[in-house]
Amino acid sequence: MRYVCSICGYVYDEAKQGKPFAALPETWTCPLCGAAKSAFAPEAAAKSAAPAPTVAPHAPVHGDMQKLSPGALSILCSNLARGCEKQYKEEEAALFREIANWFAAAAPAARETGVDALASRIGEDLAAYPTLNAAAVQAGDRGTQRICVWGEKVTAILKTLVERYRREGEAMLRDTDIWVCSVCGFAYVGKEPPQLCPVCKVPAWKFEKIEGRASA
Repeated sequence: MRYVCSICGYVYDEAKQGKPFAALPETWTCPLCGAAKSAFAPEAAAKSAAPAPTVAPHAPVHGDMQKLSPGALSILCSNLARGCEKQYKEEEAALFREIANWFAAAAPAARETGVDALASRIGEDLAAYPTLNAAAVQAGDRGTQRICVWGEKVTAILKTLVERYRREGEAMLRDTDIWVCSVCGFAYVGKEPPQLCPVCKVPAWKFEKIEGRASA
């Protein structure tokens, strides 16, 4: 049996590895992107789960419009800036970053903090991607479709990292570093960044090391 990582596509082949996937410890992670074991699915199931390039029958594409908060708009503009960077459109990227910073400054302080609140927000984001992608497909907007592919994978790795943190606590971050891809936002925990970003395929030098806060 072969199991596929839903984030980077790495294949765990039981025949080659000589060990059943089920026998791997729950702390095992993808050797390429660091995703949790829960991010893997049997190869046949992973292929069948791939989204079809059509609009979901009940997706509210034009109706049920929702007013976005300043925080959500800041995130949206930040993602658009990264998309522009990927296409070497530096002027447009700078404008989107400026707008993102303006909305970030206007956003109220978070009312809920902590791991549980973060996990809840990540779950909400993941649930929204199918509807957004459906609208992009219907509009023929290939740029937004690419953003959806990247964004969903980036959010999915955050979900697995939160799962690991819940299970391992501070030990997960001991003697290691956190790296974030400056193009797509992919997060990686390790002493060195991956040679290629598992999501957008940029080289390691595009990753930024996230420094911890100075203690009071």
